[in-house]
Amino acid sequence: MGVMALTDHRSALREGLDPDPLPEPDPGERLAAVLALLIDEPEPSLLFTERAAHLSRHPGEVSFPGGLAEPGDDALVATALRETHEEIGLDPALPQVLGALPPIHTFVSGILVTPFVAAVRALPTLHESRGEIARVLTVPTRALATLEEERELHRDGGRVWKGWWYETADATIWGATGFMLHAFLELARETAPWLTS
Repeated sequence: MGVMALTDHRSALREGLDPDPLPEPDPGERLAAVLALLIDEPEPSLLFTERAAHLSRHPGEVSFPGGLAEPGDDALVATALRETHEEIGLDPALPQVLGALPPIHTFVSGILVTPFVAAVRALPTLHESRGEIARVLTVPTRALATLEEERELHRDGGRVWKGWWYETADATIWGATGFMLHAFLELARETAPWLTS
């Protein structure tokens, strides 16, 4: 893929993203931000982290790096970059942030999460925080688009969870991350179809 195509998909995706999101939390909700990192080479892929098995919140879940906003963060994008740096050691100056996808409410934990899409040419050497992160995985965007399925899970008390499900060879992506990933793929299908086909 030539340099031209890279700039193409970055500018194409940017068109459909919010350059300056200001999500409105519901009463009692906390704000958080994650980074959907698009790695251009050797083939367009997204980066996910698998949370350590001993964590009290969402152990073993596969998600985008990120976390809760802190008072020192001057904007939500700073939260996403700071948390990504803390979790996997990615230099906050490295990714080119393209904008944000719509925020997602995580009803279980009462958090409003804003996903930022950012791009890097190639993935540098990372230093995972062993206390938080079991591993980092990258999955090609084309594979994610192929694997996408809508599922219903029947929960206790007759409640039904309905959402997007991605079963890769070594990870399952669903829940709030599945909704964010679906939003990213829908945008890519519309604006940068070579990322998904």
